[in-house]
Amino acid sequence: MTASVAFQNLTLGYDRHPAVHHLDTEISEGSLTAIVGPNGAGKSTLLKGMMGSLSPLEGTIDFSGFEREQIAYLPQQSEIDRSFPISVLDLVSMGLWHEIGAFGRLGRARRAQVSDAIAAVGLTGFEKRPIGSLSGGQMQRALFARLLLQDAKLVLLDEPFTAIDAKTMRDLVEIIENWHSEGRTVLAVLHDYELVGSHFPQTLMLARELVAHGATKTVLTAENRFRARQMCEACNSTPHICGKSAA
Repeated sequence: MTASVAFQNLTLGYDRHPAVHHLDTEISEGSLTAIVGPNGAGKSTLLKGMMGSLSPLEGTIDFSGFEREQIAYLPQQSEIDRSFPISVLDLVSMGLWHEIGAFGRLGRARRAQVSDAIAAVGLTGFEKRPIGSLSGGQMQRALFARLLLQDAKLVLLDEPFTAIDAKTMRDLVEIIENWHSEGRTVLAVLHDYELVGSHFPQTLMLARELVAHGATKTVLTAENRFRARQMCEACNSTPHICGKSAA
C-alpha cells in the first residue's frame, strides 16, 4: 500500500518547546489507526500538525494523493464553544462549507444531504435544538454528522469517545468502521486500550517520541506501555533535555 501520510524527522511544539520529537513513520492509505500514549505524549499535537495549525519545528509531513483541504478533523469537545447560538442543523451544515462557502445557501439536494447525515447519527428531530442544550453524546453525534458531509479522504479524531454513553460509542465506532471499509484513512487519539484492541487494526504509540507503530497486537504490549510511561516521565522531569536538538 502507498503511504497516505509520511512523517520525516518531524518535530512539533509550542514556543519552540518540542512536544513531538523526530518522528519518522508512515500512515498507510486506507488504514484505521489508533494513536495512543500517556498524557502529555504529543498525541493531540500530532493531529494539529497534520491539520496545519502547528508548523513543524523540524522535519516534514508529506501527504500522498490529496491536499490538506481534504482532511476532516474532530477536535476535543473541550475545545468547542457550545455557548455559540447555533442549532444542530447549522452545525451539521458546516460540513458542506467546502462546497457552498461561508454565504452559500442550502438547496433542496444539499438539505437532503444534511438530513441524511443527521439521520445517520440518530439525531432526527434535533435539527432545531441549540447545541448548548445537547448532552455530550448528542453533541458528538452532531459533530460526526458534520464529518460525514465533509466526505474526506483522511479523518482525524481527537478523543472521540470522551464523556459519552456506551450506546453512542458503539454507534460512532460503527461509523468509523464504515469509513475504513470505504477506503478512507482514519486516525483517532484514544485512551481505552480494550477498545483499540477490538476495533483498530493499527496503532501508533507516542511518548513524545515514537515508541512503536504497526499491528495493534504487536504495539499494545506491556513492555511498550511501560516504556512509554518511562519516556514521558523522563521528559516531564527533565524538559530541558527532551527534544534538545529542536530547541
